[in-house]
Amino acid sequence: MGIRRTGAEYNDMRHIPIAKPSIGTEEIEAVTRVLETGQLAQGETVYQFEQEFSEHFGYTGSAAVANGTAALHVALLAAGVKPGDKVLTTPFTFVATSNAILYCNAVPVFVDVDEASFNISPEAIRKAANDYPEARYLLLVHLFGQSCEMDKIAEIAKEFNLTIIEDCAQAHGATYQSKPVGTFGCGGTFSFYPTKNMSTGEGGMIVSQDTQFLETSKLLINHGSKQRYVHEVLGYNYRMTNISAAIGIEQLKKIDRMNSARRKNAEYYFSNIYNSLVTLPFVHEYSHHVFHQFTITTTHRDQLVSYLSEKGIGTGIHYQLPVHKQMHIKEYLASVKHKQYSCPTAEKLSEQVLSIPVNPELSMEDLEYVVQTINNFSV
Repeated sequence: MGIRRTGAEYNDMRHIPIAKPSIGTEEIEAVTRVLETGQLAQGETVYQFEQEFSEHFGYTGSAAVANGTAALHVALLAAGVKPGDKVLTTPFTFVATSNAILYCNAVPVFVDVDEASFNISPEAIRKAANDYPEARYLLLVHLFGQSCEMDKIAEIAKEFNLTIIEDCAQAHGATYQSKPVGTFGCGGTFSFYPTKNMSTGEGGMIVSQDTQFLETSKLLINHGSKQRYVHEVLGYNYRMTNISAAIGIEQLKKIDRMNSARRKNAEYYFSNIYNSLVTLPFVHEYSHHVFHQFTITTTHRDQLVSYLSEKGIGTGIHYQLPVHKQMHIKEYLASVKHKQYSCPTAEKLSEQVLSIPVNPELSMEDLEYVVQTINNFSV
């Protein structure tokens, strides 16, 4: 199929954003109904969202929270992470993952990633588990919509007695060997930030197959209270509102269609981008990738970013500074006298990765234009 307009004509008409929430009249009407009831804080709509989320993706239960970072914090606490504990984790992700470890006054031990998948490397996990036998936790991230290699990782975790917590913030609906992310460890967490595969504006979810883990999570989310004004433990105000949950319920009805559109868009890129200056993302044979991001690599990133921007195509760099290089992380690790591993692959990727639009709102005209523009790129 050919381009319907010239590049100049198209560029004058619109900008293709890197991300765009799929919000329609259904979400607006759902929020309006909640507003009309006057019951805005956590209530029946939140409990309905939790139940439907669990049923849709195949979890024993869910606990809705105010945002994805809160979900991570609570999940770590529910897993038993205590001050001073060492938690193996990835340096190549958004900083919230490691911030949650710091919230627990625990120590993130950064483990390098696989260059092809961008996910935490099983071989690097094994090395870290040998080097830090006192480590008892592994907080991994299913990055950009693709699951980590959970068969290998689960085997290593069993061998070294590591409790797995899964950050699934970018992987709604992703599976590994047909098993949903969030079911390989003691619990998993999701984010519903506007750029995610499904959104509630802000919001998050904790999932588990372990009822005790869920009970502990729900206690921590609500000021440590099961009964109003009776507080059993130190908890937090991490509750989701009925307003956010109302959006989430409608988004759940669309998530399969939206993920299918993302995968179809990705397939179009795989079939049509042929510029030798860029490398397309790797998809593991056992992974059902939901393409939160379509992330290419190139040694000419700055030039490509400028070129695509001039052509009206949005891009994102996820992530330009590995977490172990963030200033507050370095200062914290120094304060607890933890010597950080070198993570050369994460550092290399941070200089080469570039995400291009893959969101479900893209038209065929958008896709054709992105492909043609990238294929025409030269240095």
